[in-house]
Amino acid sequence: MVSFLWMLGQHAVLWVIFKEDDNYFSVIKNSWGIRFGAGFLLISSMSMFSLLWYSQQEQKETEGRKTETERLSKEAELFKLRQQLQPHFLFNSLNSISALTASDPEKARHMIQQLSNFLRGTLRKNEQQWNTLEEELNCLRLYLDIEKVRFGHRLKTEIIYSDQSLVLKIPALLLQPVVENAIKFGLYDTTGEVLIRLQAFEENGNLKIVVQNPFDPEMSQPLKGTGFGLSSIQRRLFLLFARHDLISTKKDRDLFITIVLIPQVSVNEKA
Repeated sequence: MVSFLWMLGQHAVLWVIFKEDDNYFSVIKNSWGIRFGAGFLLISSMSMFSLLWYSQQEQKETEGRKTETERLSKEAELFKLRQQLQPHFLFNSLNSISALTASDPEKARHMIQQLSNFLRGTLRKNEQQWNTLEEELNCLRLYLDIEKVRFGHRLKTEIIYSDQSLVLKIPALLLQPVVENAIKFGLYDTTGEVLIRLQAFEENGNLKIVVQNPFDPEMSQPLKGTGFGLSSIQRRLFLLFARHDLISTKKDRDLFITIVLIPQVSVNEKA
């Protein structure tokens, strides 16, 4: 219809201009089919390009909304996972403080102070996605101080790291559930002193965290179920890096070993 109207308008204009020239007007009149086809192709092409452009813009807007929705959903799930780490640790600490108030009030007071410092630090970090390894280790030491009050001389810890690794990035509050899992399998199923060893170093562009704890193969089966702690870490790492191979566990004689990899190249790209 647009081509037909365009053709009529063109014909009227040309008739007014060239009505005195019968030969030229005759050529114009006899070429209406060619001019109609050319006009039809031109208008169709313009319409098609306009349709494609608007469709592309609409698709970009739809993809942008979808990406933003997925980002908000991922952040909400990450926040939920971080929040789920605290309650049962807090309940255990409060139960221990309650037991200490009668037997050792001074130790209970010290534990309350440590718990206060730990919670203050974790609350400040709740809005942060990433920490340096140094910041994460400082938070972990507060957590371990509380656990050492709970378990007394039975809990021994060793943290090994290189100076170069302290500036590497790690998701906030990631180490606590790893060490908590090690304490669970190390102290709950064994007797006597238990050494929890954590090593952190850079390897092939990754921050590699290795946590070792002893376990009694006859009393525990850590490989059959890693519990909420390690499963939540695996989920967090998948949401951040879309990879399932960043956390693994194995046993070596009477040691249970957890290995966590944090890709630094991906972290820098996200930053």
